[in-house]
Amino acid sequence: MLRIYSVALLVARDAAIAAGRIGRRDPDLARQLRRAAASVPLNIAEGSGSLGGNRRARYANALGSARETWACLEVAAAMSCIAAPGPDVMRRLDHVIGTLVKLTR
Repeated sequence: MLRIYSVALLVARDAAIAAGRIGRRDPDLARQLRRAAASVPLNIAEGSGSLGGNRRARYANALGSARETWACLEVAAAMSCIAAPGPDVMRRLDHVIGTLVKLTR
């Protein structure tokens, strides 16, 4: 399993906390955030058990979901559903995205 998996789990936790707040104002956005954030560690785990092109495809899926998670948080802040996510949250998410970008090249 990739070391980034544990960070992806923390991102999922961060997103779930934010989704709880977002859901009071925009339940659809909260559901989308939860799905995207959960997809990141799930695809990392699936990729870790795959070979060749399938591995790269799963990591690419995880990357897309991580970017969607980032966008959901930014949209929620822009729509005043939540305050802008703290720097620790975004640093973890950036770390996951950066690692996945390198793995999918």
